[in-house]
Amino acid sequence: MSTTDQRRTGKERFWRRMLRQWRSSRLSVRAFCAHRQISEPNFYAWRRAIAQRDGQAARFVPAGEASSTALELLLDAGRVLRIGRGFDGPTLRRLLALLEEGQP
Repeated sequence: MSTTDQRRTGKERFWRRMLRQWRSSRLSVRAFCAHRQISEPNFYAWRRAIAQRDGQAARFVPAGEASSTALELLLDAGRVLRIGRGFDGPTLRRLLALLEEGQP
């Protein structure tokens, strides 16, 4: 991975963490950004970019028939992940790690 890619990935992880903290803080964006000393325009730009990336990634998630669904996960932004019976456990763990962008 190039230095530029590593930097980009690091920034995205940072902003995903900031978005999670903002959601759990229940503060306004303005108050959260002021408290964290981060740029409000950057916050909005990253929030939009991450939402778009997550929306694109969701298209690759297979959804089974309702009758064959063994598990249903409710994700951010009203997305639903339906996992059919017999779905491979290691693959599911990798998928969830990708959705969480490597966060434990």
